[in-house]
Amino acid sequence: MTAGPKSRSRDIRRSRRRRQHGCWNHLIAAPLWVAYGANLGTLLRTCDAVGACMAVPRTDHYRDALDHGDTLERRPHIHWLDRSKLAWIEDQRARGSTVVAVELAEDAVPLTRLEPARQTTIVLLGHERRGVPEEAWPLVDEVVEIPMVGRGASLNVAVAGSLVLYRLAGLA
Repeated sequence: MTAGPKSRSRDIRRSRRRRQHGCWNHLIAAPLWVAYGANLGTLLRTCDAVGACMAVPRTDHYRDALDHGDTLERRPHIHWLDRSKLAWIEDQRARGSTVVAVELAEDAVPLTRLEPARQTTIVLLGHERRGVPEEAWPLVDEVVEIPMVGRGASLNVAVAGSLVLYRLAGLA
């Protein structure tokens, strides 16, 4: 008797995941201006899948959203920001991190041309409607845009962030 698809996928997952990772500190998703809490739980799941961390403000909004939207048994590492978002981004750049914003912009790199991260990379994700605020733009090293052929101007922030994280992790 042969094993069914469910048991094969379980075996494959077990063999491919030799250890539980935490945050490898090479990729940090930073949904610093996200309004909809459901996006945070989805993005946290992607962080787990690619070995990334998540950086979020230490506010009730973010704590509640992650408590309710997190379906993982063990969370990947979360950096709780105790200071201003811009100060945190400045500090990350001073430490040598590259800051990539996911946004529509004049000189944005299409997702298909985005190279895997070679150093610590912060992925800035903006508000679902307003995007990354203007005051953060001077701190951005690179902008990536996700080409779209439909009528919509953008994707859900969790979907957009997930696509970029997979690409930067070298998994897509």
